[in-house]
Amino acid sequence: MYLGHFSLREPPFSITPDTDFYYPHEGVQASLNMLLVALRSGEGFVKVVGELGCGKTVLCRQLLKTLQDEFVTAYIPNPDMGPDDLLLALAEELNLPVEQPFNRHHMMTALAAFLVGHARAGRRVLVCIDEAQAIPVRTVESLRLLSNLETEKQKLLQMVLLGQPDLDDKLSRPEIRQLLQRITFSEYLGPMQARRVPVYLAHRLATAAISADTPVDVFMPRAAMAIAHYSGGVPRLINVLAHKCLMLAYGEDVSQVSVAHVHLAAKDTPGVMARAPWWLWLRPAWRMSNQDRQAIARRRAPAELEPEQETA
Repeated sequence: MYLGHFSLREPPFSITPDTDFYYPHEGVQASLNMLLVALRSGEGFVKVVGELGCGKTVLCRQLLKTLQDEFVTAYIPNPDMGPDDLLLALAEELNLPVEQPFNRHHMMTALAAFLVGHARAGRRVLVCIDEAQAIPVRTVESLRLLSNLETEKQKLLQMVLLGQPDLDDKLSRPEIRQLLQRITFSEYLGPMQARRVPVYLAHRLATAAISADTPVDVFMPRAAMAIAHYSGGVPRLINVLAHKCLMLAYGEDVSQVSVAHVHLAAKDTPGVMARAPWWLWLRPAWRMSNQDRQAIARRRAPAELEPEQETA
């Protein structure tokens, strides 16, 4: 494909949630900081609602990566299952043996004993449920019962719910208001600001680069602005458009992406926002700040030369 053409070791704009490409723009970093503070404070239920394609899954995986030395963690990517299946999925994630035939009472008792054992050893247990808007209403009661697992001093099980805006609608239903009352912190994850899109593009190119000599100014300033414009700042759409633009530039054997490439990519991409004609972008271009240039340079530097950074 175009990897050799742009001196890249891997595709820079894959839509898979790879934490190596995590970019801490204002919205996602605010959500991550809230989650870290809430969980380290011992809160039981925390919720993040995000628009489609805005990076909830990569946020979740970045959270688990950050907390891997502090918590015993479990990740449930698809909670569209019945109450018993949810308990079985949780037990499997936590490596908890399940007696056969399955008995719900025995399962809850075993889970409580398992969590008490971790608590006595000074370990906290965290469960992240992605796409939480898909949880059936009849399964929500299982989550509420799990929230009751606690000692006089602390919750035995902490849980993060991540979902699309439909999650708020589901939690507002009268029959499951008891779970809503247990959610102590909530955060909204939206699109990134347009001014961050050019830096985001350069960041992903730097992450995928073969070496520090690989150019990261592949997207002309006005082309980067056009991607921000067409995508509305939604990371998934940014990645789709950027990938198609690199393919177009490779096909033309040119080293930079132009506004015309973005216009063609947008025409070929369902879901992009209807916008003004591309030639209206021919105006004074966005410029990368010195702070952003330094951040990209640090990303490209060899690991042993990078300055130590504080953990979020």
